[in-house]
Amino acid sequence: MRKLGQPWRTWRGPIFWARTVQTALLCVVAIAMLGAGQSRFDRLGHELMCSCGCSQILLECNHVSCPDSPVMIRELHAQLATGKSDAEVLQWFAAKYGPTILAAPIRGGFDNVAWIVPIAVFLLATIGTFVVVWLWKRRALALSGESPGGGVLEFPAAGPTTPQDAALRERIRRETEY
Repeated sequence: MRKLGQPWRTWRGPIFWARTVQTALLCVVAIAMLGAGQSRFDRLGHELMCSCGCSQILLECNHVSCPDSPVMIRELHAQLATGKSDAEVLQWFAAKYGPTILAAPIRGGFDNVAWIVPIAVFLLATIGTFVVVWLWKRRALALSGESPGGGVLEFPAAGPTTPQDAALRERIRRETEY
């Protein structure tokens, strides 16, 4: 236990590092377990859409007497029985039913755009927002006569001023509270 007046130093001790390693291992195990317990049939059946037009995942199509779901499930069983890889099975379904049968685009080729563009747009929008706020802040500081470091900026005189200019500046200062 720490005494009063002593700095808090438990973050440097072995207990901190032991708990950090335990947390990291727990995260790795949790991520690894996300895909565990799912058969290949379940995994691929959830990567395909039902072709009846219900816009549901193949294995979750709950249409009463859906004409397409049982046929596609039999085809999935047949494709898995041939020993094809997951990518080959998905490509077979895409060739037969069209690329809209896939719940998510296959990674590779032009389909990478569907994975990269949303992330890139989000990152660019976030960076753009920070840049705009930074520029607005700099502009506000420059207009107020303060420097980013906290000092006062000195602006050279714009030219001869008249009493009307001084009165106008004072009115603007009062109305904008500067």
